[in-house]
Amino acid sequence: MALFLSSCSSNQPPVKKQASALNASEQLGKALFFDARLSSPAGQSCASCHSPEHGFSHPDSKLATAEGAAKGLFGNRNVPSITYIKFTPEFHKVTEDGESLHVGGFFLDGREKTLEDQATKPMLNPVEMGIASEQDLISKIKESGYEKMFNDIYGKDALKETKKAVQYISQAIADYERSVELAPFSSKYDAYLAGKAQLSQQELQGLKLFEAEDKGNCAACHPSKLDKESGFPPLFTDFTYDNLGVPANKNNPFLNNPKKYNLHGHAYKDNGLGDILKDANENGKFKVSTLRNIALTAPYMHNGVFSTLKEVVSFYNTRDSDKKWAAAEIKQNVNKDELGDLKLSDDEVEAIVAFLKTLTDDYQTQTTH
Repeated sequence: MALFLSSCSSNQPPVKKQASALNASEQLGKALFFDARLSSPAGQSCASCHSPEHGFSHPDSKLATAEGAAKGLFGNRNVPSITYIKFTPEFHKVTEDGESLHVGGFFLDGREKTLEDQATKPMLNPVEMGIASEQDLISKIKESGYEKMFNDIYGKDALKETKKAVQYISQAIADYERSVELAPFSSKYDAYLAGKAQLSQQELQGLKLFEAEDKGNCAACHPSKLDKESGFPPLFTDFTYDNLGVPANKNNPFLNNPKKYNLHGHAYKDNGLGDILKDANENGKFKVSTLRNIALTAPYMHNGVFSTLKEVVSFYNTRDSDKKWAAAEIKQNVNKDELGDLKLSDDEVEAIVAFLKTLTDDYQTQTTH
């Protein structure tokens, strides 16, 4: 159907063994990204929920959704990885085989068109970093000693006028998120594609199952091959939207937020793209996430309902044939063509999981001397 993407206590990011060279705007964006003084109350940075050691997703795999800067307030969705986010296209519509599809955009529901549009929204979200207003954000950035850096990069008095200042803040953060630090293409699978590593027998079996249309068919939404023309590495997402029939997560801490932040309480349902487009035909659809670094980003799905990769693959495999799975949170528009009864054996499920683990970055190629 488709074309088938630890709290820090200071402004100092963790030091990597092989730090990449960043330009001035990327360095500024990185400083802002890791600065826990900017939240309200202070103590939470962008990196608190997008930790480099965890595939730039949340470091606590036991939390379905992340706690914000204000204690006891939780976001409504599982924190996605933002690795390789720079390749996400702007939100747009295409026609494929006579079917109209939405592609790209930022956040899991595509509500922001560009990365710059998205960059400061978590800062201003009351259940995330909790900064009360754009002017408060600018004041915090000035108080934290960034004004000279902004002036050096964007010109004199860069933070004087609110609208332009927010644009510059967004630009810096987006520039860092587009940097090589978030898109290194350094997994075992990348090394394999480059002829510098060998996959194990189980990993190779998993890859075959992942790509086979009559088996896992995962590559239908998560393309896994080098681009034929450019040789560019696969991104493992086609950036389209789908309702996978994921069950509601009764353990989502967002459900316990005060009514001000969660009007429907435990009856809350997340319509995803449908609410953004105000179109019931799109209810329950979320953007296809990249599988790069997926082994580091538990829990899984938009509501964090699954704890392990094996559980996710098993759900894809037997959603429609095993009564142990609860009903879909959003029952309309469920994809029943490409998953639900794949008839994979347990060994085949394990093989796909083994392959998915080869997509973790910072793989060190072993050489024999």
